[in-house]
Amino acid sequence: MSRALIAGAGIGGLTAALALARLGIDVVIFERSRVLEEFGAGIQLSPNATRVLRRLDAIGAVAKNALAPRAIRMVRGRDDAGLARLPLGDADARWGAPFLVLHRARLQRALVECVARKSNISLRMGSEIGGFAVDERGVSVGVRMGAVAARERGDMLIGADGLRSIARERLGFGEAKGLHFLGRVAFRALIDADGADTRWREPEITLRLGSRAHLVHYPLPGHFINVVAVIESNWRAAKDGGDWDGAADLSSLKRAFAKWSADARALLASAQDWRAWPLYARPPLASFATGRIALLGDAAHPMPPFLAQGAAQAIEDAGALGEALGRTSDTTSALANYSSMRVARANRVQSQSSAQAKLYHMAGPLAFARNLAMRAMGPQRLLARYNWLYSG
Repeated sequence: MSRALIAGAGIGGLTAALALARLGIDVVIFERSRVLEEFGAGIQLSPNATRVLRRLDAIGAVAKNALAPRAIRMVRGRDDAGLARLPLGDADARWGAPFLVLHRARLQRALVECVARKSNISLRMGSEIGGFAVDERGVSVGVRMGAVAARERGDMLIGADGLRSIARERLGFGEAKGLHFLGRVAFRALIDADGADTRWREPEITLRLGSRAHLVHYPLPGHFINVVAVIESNWRAAKDGGDWDGAADLSSLKRAFAKWSADARALLASAQDWRAWPLYARPPLASFATGRIALLGDAAHPMPPFLAQGAAQAIEDAGALGEALGRTSDTTSALANYSSMRVARANRVQSQSSAQAKLYHMAGPLAFARNLAMRAMGPQRLLARYNWLYSG
């Protein structure tokens, strides 16, 4: 029986474990955190992701903690003038799976619950992979658990260890800290829905577009409203690859939205606990696998958030990995096939996400032309532009 070693218990790593366990593969997940972090903002799961979760029998556990938004509403940031309203109520009929929003921590918890029900999956918290070696019999991985060091063997290693992937670095695809700062910072917060403006509690995703910034909000199960504000920033520490707890620099957030609508500013003022992350990129890869090693999720293709596809693409990776390993018992061939299945699409989504950033942050005549075009196209033609993405 095959044995897979997975680095990282994020959304991609957990979903990959479920996909492989269904094939009878023994799976060990190594997660360096001792506990899974509870803080997090909301997350959008578009149909291309929920289709995979349905196939893995995980959609029930996820959906019970989720909300299905009835539409995406796009407005002009400075005065909330309507640009488009895209209905999502028929997502299952249109794209073959539902469109859901939920708290990231609840998604991760639901996937952990699914993992816990699988006798052939072992989740080891507080365990970090180090070096690895490949021979004709498989992969040998060094694992550190606090002061204890050990070695584990498997038939394959799946690097699902995020933006600063050790697996990616050891494969020679770039150092873990060798990131390119995109000049943008994403602020995230949760607002208590009790007492909040009733318009913010509508079961819709609201997207406000403005000069050098955009603002997204939608309700979540559990009486919360998720808010994401992305601004353009030249913050130096981000350029140097540093981390940032954005609560220390709320002045930049206020400046970015100072001339926006009263409703937008009231929404931002209602959030009490902001966190922020500089947005980074890595160059696209020509392959996500080498021999018995494969990458998925942010380790392979970190996604700017402008199409809300970071988690969705990691889930797609996991589904494709399971498909590839289900077609052949030759591990090396299966991982090569997985890479072939995913590289072009993931790199396209990565590229389109970057292009969407320019569209969202337009100013002056370009923004005026964009707004006219969105209104002229109408909701059905705008929705059709997402068919390539959501239909998988």
